[in-house]
Amino acid sequence: MSKYSNVLTSSSEIIKKYDLCDFCLGRLFSKQLRLSSNKLLGKKLKNGYNSKHPCYICKNLFDNLDYFLKLMLDSSSDYGFNTFSIGTTVKPSIVDRDDILKSEFKLRGIDGIKSELAKELGRLFSKRTKKIINYIDPDVIFTINFKEQSCNLYSKPIVISGRYTKSMRGYSQKQKSCDNCNGKGCRTCNFHGITEFNSVEGIISKLIFKKFGGSTAKFTWIGGEDKSSLVLGSGRPFVVKLQNPVKRKKRLSDFTSEPVSIHNLKIIDDYPKSPLKFSSLISIKISTDSKFESKYLKKLKTLTNIPIFISEKSGKSYEKKIFDLTYRKISDQIILLKIRAEGGLPIKRFVTGNNVEPNISGIIGMDCLSENFDFLEIFVNDNN
Repeated sequence: MSKYSNVLTSSSEIIKKYDLCDFCLGRLFSKQLRLSSNKLLGKKLKNGYNSKHPCYICKNLFDNLDYFLKLMLDSSSDYGFNTFSIGTTVKPSIVDRDDILKSEFKLRGIDGIKSELAKELGRLFSKRTKKIINYIDPDVIFTINFKEQSCNLYSKPIVISGRYTKSMRGYSQKQKSCDNCNGKGCRTCNFHGITEFNSVEGIISKLIFKKFGGSTAKFTWIGGEDKSSLVLGSGRPFVVKLQNPVKRKKRLSDFTSEPVSIHNLKIIDDYPKSPLKFSSLISIKISTDSKFESKYLKKLKTLTNIPIFISEKSGKSYEKKIFDLTYRKISDQIILLKIRAEGGLPIKRFVTGNNVEPNISGIIGMDCLSENFDFLEIFVNDNN
């Protein structure tokens, strides 16, 4: 007996006991016959038999997919994307009936009804929109809840890198989180996690939200600076992951909102999986209540290319290195120190000696204070 004859016999036994739609009947045997259309196979197996009752398994869900297709079209109308995937939620009773029938007739290796609903909806959506189904790495994911008759859309994050300069003191790098949600995103902050945009982070976030839409923006800073510090040269690099972007492709150009300028913006493939190594060229204005003596200042040169040990209150300790150091006396009580240092050196503590060894104050033998420090250049992946 041929494979098709076996299928015909089995399907006849099933439809004598259960009313099934073309989709569900065909689904039970399409893999066995290596056919792609469940509906056409089901119709052929019925051989003209038409049931007056709803499908035992799906209750005719497959015949009413246009409603859910419209939900998908409406929810994605503002989004820019090329690829998509679909996840489905159905009533547990539908899955139970599917399992009962397959067990009763000893049918194995058959795709579940949830995946078949997703596949059929995907086919309809792709045909209507010309978008491509991609279950590995889609731009957007639709979650269709057949039980609640709803559709949710999740857009894959995009990652943007760039650099910024800051030409005025008194401007913070990071933005204060929304008081209501502590940065998670809520209605109060329009799901952005921040309610104000008066910092470097705020200015960059505002630009990105305007360009791409989206909800929260997660930043990775390549180092940080004080509110009173300037960031000069080619600027400080940063990477930002934008959650749930509406648009995925936009022309990015340099942007200035005094005192912050943003440039070298581009969309990149991946968010950094580990901290990037970098070094900084830093100018530090140092003062003392006493008088700087040249013979003691010369000892500062001993700080280059040796480990600088930093201890934290948590008990954690680490070391950094200074690659180059020069200084200039501004007055008897003020010097201007310029260092090229490994990223992550706590400048104020390095000057005062607060759990940093060796340090400026200790080397020259007097209490010193960092009046301010500015970043003249930041070098990524170049610590030599």
